[in-house]
Order: sequence, then C-alpha cells, then structure tokens
Amino acid sequence: MSVYLLVLCLALLQQEGRARPDPPGCSSPEAVRVAEEALEQINQDRKNGYVLSLNRLYDVSHTPQQEKGGSLYKMTIDVMETECHIISRKPWKQCEVRNIGSLPVYGECEVSADADPQVKLQNYSCVLHEVPATAVVAQCPDCPTADNFNEPIIKETVSLSLQRFNEESLLGNYFTLENITKASSQWDFGPSYFVEFTIVETVCSKKTEATELSSCLPMDCPFAHRGFCHGSHRPHEDQFEFRNPVGKKDNSFQNRKPVEVKCEIYEPQAAIVEEQAHAKADSGHTEHQHYNHTHLHPHEHTHSGTPSSDVTVSGPQGSLGTVVDQPASPRSSPSASSCPGPRRHNMRFVRHTI
Repeated sequence: MSVYLLVLCLALLQQEGRARPDPPGCSSPEAVRVAEEALEQINQDRKNGYVLSLNRLYDVSHTPQQEKGGSLYKMTIDVMETECHIISRKPWKQCEVRNIGSLPVYGECEVSADADPQVKLQNYSCVLHEVPATAVVAQCPDCPTADNFNEPIIKETVSLSLQRFNEESLLGNYFTLENITKASSQWDFGPSYFVEFTIVETVCSKKTEATELSSCLPMDCPFAHRGFCHGSHRPHEDQFEFRNPVGKKDNSFQNRKPVEVKCEIYEPQAAIVEEQAHAKADSGHTEHQHYNHTHLHPHEHTHSGTPSSDVTVSGPQGSLGTVVDQPASPRSSPSASSCPGPRRHNMRFVRHTI
C-alpha cells in the first residue's frame, strides 16, 4: 500500500511540474523574444530621439493570464542608443550602437507586455544617461566630447552645414532646421566641431531668391519630408587661402567655410500610406492619376507654413510611455535571482556599467 501511495504522489508531482513550468529567466529564449519585440514597439511609439538597442535584461517576471490566455511580462531592458534617429523608422537590429567616440548613451526601460504568443506592448518608462565626458576621456583621450547646443560655435556649425546641404542637394525645396540632437568638439591641429540635427522641408522652392530664404516656413503638411544630418566644421582651416576656380569672378568660393555635411531624407509616412492606397486602387482602374511624393519632385498639395524657431524643444512623448534624459547615475542591482542576462555590448567604462 505504501509503495502504491508513493508512486501516486510521484505521478502527481510530475503532472504538476508539467502544468506549472518554471518561469522564463533573463536568459531564456522566450523572455529575450518578448524583450526584442517590445523594444521594437517602443521605438515605433516614440516621436523623437534615437533608436534604442537591447543590451541585456533585468528583473523578469512572468504571470500567466488564465482568462485572457498568454502571459504578462514585466522586465527591465538595459538599452543603448544607436546612430539611427527615430525619424528613420529603421528596426533597431539594423542600427549600429554608438561607440565611445560618438557620445554614447545608455539607460533602462521598465516594460510591461502581453505575450499570447504575439507580443503586445502595454506600457514603458525609459530613463537615459549620456556617458560623462570625464569617463570618455579616461578611456579615449582623443575622442570628441559633448558640447552645449546653445554655444554660438555650435549654432554656426549647424547653420553652415544646413546652408551647404541646401546649396548642393538636388531636392525641389529648401530645408530648414528642426532640432539639434547632438553636438561635440575635438582638438585636431585646432578645434573641430561636430553636430547632428534634423531638418524639415519648407514651402520655398529652389527658385526662391536668396534674399527671401530667411522667411521660408516649414511645411505644415503630413507630406513634408524630414531629414537627419551629420555636419562638421573646422574653423582653423579658414586661415588657408582658397583660390577661385577659373572663370569664377565672385568671392563665394573664397568665403566658403571648411564644412562637411551628410543628410538622409526620409519619405513621409503619409506619402507611403497614400502610395499604397493608389496601388490598391490601380488594381481596379486602368487609368489612375498618381500623386508624386518622391523627394526629387515637387508635391501636388497645397502647403501652409508654421513659424520657424532657432532650436525647438523635444517633441511629444509616445502614446504608451515616456523617455527621460537624466545625468549618469549607478544602477541598482537586479532583484531576480536568474538575472541579469548576458550583456550584448560592453564599452568597458571603469565607472559606468554599460
């Protein structure tokens, strides 16, 4: 009889073990899947800043939901900022994490998400910290360090970079500054300044007279193109003599600053949606007039303008959560016994665990 009871108890324990599997830890494939998909949805929800990349997980909790089915996950995702701006809408796995020489930023996102099995983000709260210049210099003495956006030389660098972009681009309209997003400087046989900024299409075409450019307003239209730019300025190179090319009589070439700029212009989401609608409509119509929204051609819409400003403040937060920038501070230890998960990126800062 005792042997029978023992076998029965073992069978019940085994059945209970199958019914209640161990909750996934920070390193489990399921928890990582939820974190990766939740982070993708966080980046899609945000309206400004840079795309965030997953570094590792902390404090994973897993609660089965009997009524709804699936599970509710709560976790902390250690994130690192990438080189991609949010307006690019690139997946975070396609973006490079900022290295020590490009003003690295790290942080934590507290996340709640349902998985049944598709992941649906419920809410999030992220806090980001820029690595201090002292930590960067200690690791890389020659790397650029952050500068204040409001410094006159930074504003000049942005202005010169944008001016050169407008002069050289083949786009139909002029662009104006939307936001300065990064600024840094470095000593290389003299000071060098580096900026990152977003731009927005204006109502002024390239036929606009130079005297009227100061009054060009940004398009107040869902079809306005936006762009993300990297610019640099080396004022010390102004001392070198620039000779006019043969046939040039004006001094515009002589006065040109040693400025470099590279911008990516993104098709507005409204144009993509409309193009998809046109494609769908074409399936039932042999003759259909297309609207042209590519950035190499003018729009077929009427645009109104909005007043421009020097440097605008950050845009609205996402509908599901917030992202806050704060000074660097040490992170508290994780509470889950199975955590933290493995780190994907490590810049080996002495005083900052990244």
